[in-house]
Amino acid sequence: MRRQFCLILLFLLAAGPLWAQHTGQYYTSFDGTKIYYEVKGDKGPAVLLIHGFIVNSSTWKKAALPDTLLAHGFRVITLDLRGNGLSDHPHDSSAYAHDAEAKDIMGLLNALHIRSYDVLGYSRGSIIAARLLVLDRRVHKAVLGGMGIDFTNPQWPRRIMFYHALRGDSVPELAGMIQYVTTAGLDRQALACMQQEQPSTPVAALQQVKQPVLVIRGKDDVDNGSAPDLAKVFPHGTLITSVPGDHNHAASTPEFAAAVAGFLQ
Repeated sequence: MRRQFCLILLFLLAAGPLWAQHTGQYYTSFDGTKIYYEVKGDKGPAVLLIHGFIVNSSTWKKAALPDTLLAHGFRVITLDLRGNGLSDHPHDSSAYAHDAEAKDIMGLLNALHIRSYDVLGYSRGSIIAARLLVLDRRVHKAVLGGMGIDFTNPQWPRRIMFYHALRGDSVPELAGMIQYVTTAGLDRQALACMQQEQPSTPVAALQQVKQPVLVIRGKDDVDNGSAPDLAKVFPHGTLITSVPGDHNHAASTPEFAAAVAGFLQ
């Protein structure tokens, strides 16, 4: 675990400044929280990309996926989830409860007059994408990247461990993560709130999903439980575990982008 977060630190620091360019706008959500978002592409089917934990939407700018989707005629929407990047950072855990992040997304898509869309989440973003699958009928297809079955457990030990580390308890296994959060100047209190109120979606609810769902992870990714078990939950689930890379790098590869574009088409 310690080695994993050292790799996260090296990867993210090597990526350079996270917000070299700001080309987006703000949407004011249901509770007044301002959500930063960007839209690329003038027309075509909409694809929403949801980033993972302790990063923000700028990570997609370093990946092959957005340009690949644009080249295939898609309209690409990215956003900073509340508590991340250029969006507002509420410090009250209740601001992250009751599917607040999914509500932010659905409200934004309402404002953009999106009637149907595909959604891709990576890592923690897949947890939010799963909520959209059960809450928003507009979802056409979904991609859950870097995620296995474990998030369906509301008492997921990994989530609880992250919460305790971020609130200041001693968790030696996550010392590397805390070091990165501190070095990068991230909002530790907001991150703790996210973990405290992180949603889970029961297996029974996912079994009712009718849309096609792709579960995709890198061949060296061992985080977040069994991806094959997650793919089996969905009536129309597809599994890809052959793209190169571990949890921190698979989503940036051309192979990941090509697999996603092929599924969405």
